[in-house]
Amino acid sequence: MSPHPDVDVVELAGDDVASSDPDPAVVDRTETVLAGGGTVVLPTDTVYGVAALASVDGATDQLFALKDRPGHQPLAVLVADLGQALELVEEPVPEVRGWMETLWPGPLTIVLRRRVGARALALGGNEATIGVRCPDHRFVRAVAARLGPLATTSANRHGEATPSSARDAAAALAGCVDLVVDGGPAGATASTVVDASITPWLVLRAGALPADRLT
Repeated sequence: MSPHPDVDVVELAGDDVASSDPDPAVVDRTETVLAGGGTVVLPTDTVYGVAALASVDGATDQLFALKDRPGHQPLAVLVADLGQALELVEEPVPEVRGWMETLWPGPLTIVLRRRVGARALALGGNEATIGVRCPDHRFVRAVAARLGPLATTSANRHGEATPSSARDAAAALAGCVDLVVDGGPAGATASTVVDASITPWLVLRAGALPADRLT
């Protein structure tokens, strides 16, 4: 049963959705919506997110609008792998590069200086930096591998509780998203966010990755 009658919903099958080979049909459907400038609620290894393709003109404007999110609060991007991240950001210092190699895929968002000449992404906030994460969820990585980095934010209205299921996400964003991908129950804690564009680095948000894993 669809979590909300006004939203197109597709389900990911499998006992362990995050680590299972993603259903090609669901990947295809998600790709079609995102490439057309639409918005999609996605399961991740942390909380449900809502994504758009930042390389499509106007797509991320929809994320800010449906979230009622202030434009000075930037969106992060989900990437398929380390290589895709390094196309967007300057080469990090060895410590931070080590996090990317050992803690990704995982619940760690790293804010880094944007690489000169990197593709233009409309993410809001400070255009000199970008928050990147490689999630431990094969479906999301498969979509990013096809389309490129996915602009994302949690699937809730600004200031409201983060949904723990596709049903809750669809209800929270009813009438505002083009597709909901139901990956089953989500976690209750968002990713840890670290600003590594400054020295020393700074934890901006405590989250699913314990801070002691960074030292």
